[in-house]
Amino acid sequence: MDPRIREHAQVVADHSTDIDEGDNVVVTAPAAAEELVVALHEECAERGANPVYLNSSSRASRAFLRNHDGEFETPDHLLAMYEEMDVFVAVRGDVNASETADVDPDTNAAYRRAMQPVLQERLSKEWCLTQFPTSGNAQLAGMSTDGYQNFVWDAVNLDWDEQYEFQQQMVEILDDADEVRVVAGDETDVTMSVAGNTTLNDKGEKNLPGGEVFTAPVRDSVEGEVHFDMPLYRQGREISDVRVRFEDGRVESYSAERNEEVLDGVFDTDEGARYLGELGIGMNRAIDQFTYNMLFDEKMGDTVHMAVGSAYPETVGEENEVNDSAEHVDMILDMSEDSVVEVDGEVVQRDGTFVFEDDFE
Repeated sequence: MDPRIREHAQVVADHSTDIDEGDNVVVTAPAAAEELVVALHEECAERGANPVYLNSSSRASRAFLRNHDGEFETPDHLLAMYEEMDVFVAVRGDVNASETADVDPDTNAAYRRAMQPVLQERLSKEWCLTQFPTSGNAQLAGMSTDGYQNFVWDAVNLDWDEQYEFQQQMVEILDDADEVRVVAGDETDVTMSVAGNTTLNDKGEKNLPGGEVFTAPVRDSVEGEVHFDMPLYRQGREISDVRVRFEDGRVESYSAERNEEVLDGVFDTDEGARYLGELGIGMNRAIDQFTYNMLFDEKMGDTVHMAVGSAYPETVGEENEVNDSAEHVDMILDMSEDSVVEVDGEVVQRDGTFVFEDDFE
């Protein structure tokens, strides 16, 4: 086994989730990531924890969704397992990133609605989402398998204490803020209130790798237009050049150059899917390449991302409403050129460079 796999497992067990004696641990991962699952089981054994492994097969998911009548019920047996769980580890790793591309978006939306109680239960426990460097994801990123392995493990095995301190400078700016404005090129100019909400510092715990700071907009405050000029993969399909217009916080119109019908399914899932649940600012300079993988791409240092759908409750102040949805879909815009982030009228990032970095102008 590549020693970096065991190091990856140690980071998950120690830094991200703090697996302890007696913990009931659920690990979901595809067969292609089995080596990391093996290493995680070794870590559980050393700590006296109790692991259960669920094989997350995209082919099996496709078969289920394509042959279902679309009337889904919440799987109570799965919910019961998560109720008894202490730690959840989800490992991604595709052999074919487009495996579910021919599943109907409406079917996906109906399934996500039925699974929402399961998702909420999982998120109420200690959890970590991470990536195993499979050949399918390497191909999607346009990289060799070896090159992609180096990319993933270099990003996972950062000095997370140092990264935390760097990001905390932006947390302190946003925590005292009332309004954020994001301007990029000729097609993005959007404002939102974050008053009363909390900004979190992602140092590789819930998401591994980490490398962003994020908060929730006040639900009805988002106004303006955004051109998400970086593509995303959703339901096995590439969605590109998404344009969204917000009024009173709600998505009132949208378009995409490619696979717009996937967005139709997202925005029609429920009313909460038409509101922003997250504003995130990428700050991980070790992630310097776009890979069609949101777990990495949203952390890039020259990006801002916004997620329609559910808000993380811990980012929402007591006086504000938590946006609730079965969806949480991140979309990214490039901030490396002709762009600014303003906080209460003061520029805090220009062309991807933060005000506290030496080369800020």
